[in-house]
Formats: sequence, C-alpha cells, structure tokens
Amino acid sequence: MPRESAELRKLLEPAVTALGFDLVGVEYLQGKQGLLRVYIDHPDGVSVDDCQAASYQISGVLDVEDPIGGQYSLEVSSPGLDRPLFREQDFARFAGHQVDLRLLAPVEGRRKFKGVLGGLRDGRVVIQMNDEELVVAVDEIDRARLVPDFGSHRVEGA
Repeated sequence: MPRESAELRKLLEPAVTALGFDLVGVEYLQGKQGLLRVYIDHPDGVSVDDCQAASYQISGVLDVEDPIGGQYSLEVSSPGLDRPLFREQDFARFAGHQVDLRLLAPVEGRRKFKGVLGGLRDGRVVIQMNDEELVVAVDEIDRARLVPDFGSHRVEGA
C-alpha cells in the first residue's frame, strides 16, 4: 500500500465530508492501469449505497479537476477491520491497538514491525513490541494497518 496522497486528500475531502462521511485516506497505486482507493467512514458504519454515493461525488470532482493522467479505476470503501492509518490523529486515536507497520527505510535492519500502538510522543509514532519500543515520524512510515482482534473466543467442538 502506498503512502497517502496529500494532494488528492485535499481535493476530495470536501466532496466526501459534504455527504456526511469522514475521509479516512486516499491511495493511488500506479501500474498499467492505476487504482485510486478512497476510504470513507461514518460513526454508524458505511453501506454499499454509501460507497456508491461517495463514488459518484468523487468521480464528478475527478472529472472536473483531472488530477491523474492516464486510465485508472476508482474504488471507494470502508476502512474495514484492518483499517489503514494515515495521519497523526489516526495513530493517536487507535493507541492501545495492535498494528502492522512497514517503514520506508530499515531501522536496525528491519522494515516490518508488529506491536501495540502507543500513540504519539512529540509528534512521532510509538510502537511497543515486547520489551522494545520503536519511535518513528509519520512520514517515515510506508504502510500502517490495525491488526483485527477477533478475541480469544473458543468455538465448542473446535
């Protein structure tokens, strides 16, 4: 997953918020045919109809502004259980949750980390991993997603 496009966020956020949704993040994946992925959220959840309405609004903005050259597909969805984290406020909001993190450049020979999100400290993201702590700037993060917690419920007969 690429990092969020700040320019596309700035362009699309008014259309998304006008519909009553929060813009979680915007990603553009380049390739033979690009993919523009827009994540929306709402306190009451997001339905397929909500995604369709947002897609219609976003398409209108993209048609007028034409910020992406070439062909691409637009995908609008809820953030899901493995919610991507993009901004400082996302890392603060989900403190205490498990997170998968991939950095742009290695730290002590590693780019991938998994641990408990400790929120922010002096504007930097804190990840607790057993007895270790990783502290990195948001702009050093390539990808961050929550790890779904399905609990430790055991199914009888399993």
